[in-house]
Amino acid sequence: MAGSRRKSPGITPEILLRAYSIGLFPMAESADDPEIFWVEPDLRGVLPLDDFHISKSLAKTIRRKPFDIRFNYDFEAVISACAAETGDRPSTWINQTIRSLYSTLHRIGHAHTVEAWDGDQLVGGLYGVSLGSAFFGESMFSRRTDASKICLVHLVERLRAKGFTLLDTQFTTEHLKTFGAIDVPKDEYAHILAAAMESPNLEF
Repeated sequence: MAGSRRKSPGITPEILLRAYSIGLFPMAESADDPEIFWVEPDLRGVLPLDDFHISKSLAKTIRRKPFDIRFNYDFEAVISACAAETGDRPSTWINQTIRSLYSTLHRIGHAHTVEAWDGDQLVGGLYGVSLGSAFFGESMFSRRTDASKICLVHLVERLRAKGFTLLDTQFTTEHLKTFGAIDVPKDEYAHILAAAMESPNLEF
């Protein structure tokens, strides 16, 4: 994880939002570790909203509408699912402090979810933070094929409709690169972020 890291002995929702506004985000070493540290990658993952790619197969799946897509319906269930250990993800960086902080951000209108439901079952989703005209993606999970991908597509559609200018993914992965995610050098990212922070807080 290239970039700077610094420990944070105490953090409030207000401090957390301020950190996002200057390019920092928090992580923990593990779910059981109460400590939080700030991360500022040398290369920042960004998913350009005007250059978002969807494969033909995924587009075909979306047209079938396999899931009921909901926004901000059950934030606690989504963050719990993102924090859960799975076979593909035996450990997680989402500790109790992070869960509490983001739940507070949700209550005050700065943290949001996109959720995929199959009947009364939550089968995929993602959550992130909105500030200015930026959305900072935090984590996603999937319990059904393509569920999280479909949530990401609906997230991008919503951000475009609401006038957002930045979708921050923190890091890029091969999965995100298939949608058009790119690595942006820290200095360049700072200019993009500053422009997004000049906007009033957009409604998600």
